[in-house]
Amino acid sequence: MHFAQHAALVRACWVEGFRDVSSSGQRIELPIAGRGRWVWGGLIKTRTLTLEHGVTLIARTRKKRDVIEKLFPEQIQQKYQDLEQNSHIKQILQAFDKFGNDQSKTSSNGLHQNPQRGGGFFSGVLTALTSVAVVLLVYHWSSRESEHDLLVHKPVTKWSPEEVVLWLEQLGPWASHYKERFLSERVNGRLLLTLAEDEFSNKPYSIENSSHRKAILMELDRVKMLGVKPPQNIWEYKAVNAGKSLFLLYALKSSPRLSMLYIYFFDYAETFLPFIHTTCPLEEEQEDSIISKLIDLHDPTWKQWREFLVKYAFLPYQLIAEFAWDWLEVHYWTSRFIIVNAMLLSVLEVLSFWRLWSRRELKSLPRLMWGHFWKMSTQGLFVAIFWPVIPRFICNCLFYWALYFNPIINIDLVVKEIRRLDTQVV
Repeated sequence: MHFAQHAALVRACWVEGFRDVSSSGQRIELPIAGRGRWVWGGLIKTRTLTLEHGVTLIARTRKKRDVIEKLFPEQIQQKYQDLEQNSHIKQILQAFDKFGNDQSKTSSNGLHQNPQRGGGFFSGVLTALTSVAVVLLVYHWSSRESEHDLLVHKPVTKWSPEEVVLWLEQLGPWASHYKERFLSERVNGRLLLTLAEDEFSNKPYSIENSSHRKAILMELDRVKMLGVKPPQNIWEYKAVNAGKSLFLLYALKSSPRLSMLYIYFFDYAETFLPFIHTTCPLEEEQEDSIISKLIDLHDPTWKQWREFLVKYAFLPYQLIAEFAWDWLEVHYWTSRFIIVNAMLLSVLEVLSFWRLWSRRELKSLPRLMWGHFWKMSTQGLFVAIFWPVIPRFICNCLFYWALYFNPIINIDLVVKEIRRLDTQVV
C-alpha cells in the first residue's frame, strides 16, 4: 500500500470532528481514539493511522509502515475502499485540506515574515549607527594621528627636549622618575645620541638602577639604528605599518593558524618573536614584563614551543587574547575589545566543529580546509595587488570596523548558532 493511501486514512479519521465546527469560527477540537480530544494546530505532521478498536499507531518510517500493513492488512484495505466510495467523506476531506492550507499560510506569515521585517529593520539601524560611529572614530583618530606618530616619523636629531621626555616616558612607568632630570638639562635629540652608559649613572641623571640603565641604553641603540622612535603601541605600529597592521588584524581574525604560520616564515624577528615571548613567556620574563620587552629576544626554548604549538592547534584565538591581555595597561579598552572578540571567535569555531561532528561530515574537513586556504590566499593576493590604490580613509574605516565593531557582529553570530543548535536538538 502506498503512502497516499495511508495519508487518506489519517485525514479521514479526523473529519468527523472537523465537519461540524469548521465553519462555526469556534476553537476546533478533534477526537483521538482512546486519547480524549486534541486542539487543532495545523496540518497533521505525523503519519498517524487510527484503526478500529481504538488502536493508534505512529508510522514514521517505511519499515514501520510495512509492519502495520502486515498486522492489519484487511482493516486498512477495507477502510481505504470505504473512503473511495463515500462522496460525502471526499467533500469533507477537501474542506479539511483547504482549511489546513489556510492555517499553514497564516502561521508561516506570522512566524517568518514579521521577524524578517523586524530583523531587517534592526540590521539597518545597526548598520547605520555603526557606519556613523566608524566615520567619527576615523575622524577622531586622524585628527590625533599627528600626536601619536610624530616621533615614529620625525628623525631623532630633530627632537626637542620635550619630545625626548615624551620618548622617555613611553618606556614605562619606571622611566617617569627620570624625566625631570632630562628636562632640566634640556637634553634634545642630538645630545641624547651622544650620551654614554657611564653618563647615565653619574650626575645629573643619576640612574642607579642597573636594569633601568640597561633598558634605556638598549632603546637608545634602537633609536640610533632606525633614526626614529620605534613603535611601542598599536597606534604607532599602525602609523608606521599601515598595510601590515590591517593585514594582521583581518588575517588573525579570519584564519589565525595560517596567519601565525605566515609571520613565522616571513616576519620572524619583528613580529613572531615578540608574539611568542608574550604569549608563552619564560618564568624569568614574567618578573618584569616591561623591561623584558626591551631586551633582545632570543629564539624560543623547547618549553615555549610546546606550549605554543598546543595552543596553536586547539586554541589559536587564546594566543591572541593573551597577547592583548599583556597590553591592558597601555590600551585599556582596545585590549578588552580584542579579548572579547577572541573569545567569541573561539566559541564560533567550536560550534562549527560540533556541527560537522553532529552531521557526520568530518570527512569533508580536508576539503573545507583546502577551500579556506585557497580563499585566504586569493584574498591576500587581491589586497596586495590593489593596496597602493586603496584610499587611506577606506583602510582606516576597515581597521576600526574590525577592531571595535566586529565583536558586535560575532555576538549576533554566536546567538544564531546556538539557536540553530537548539533547533537541531529539538
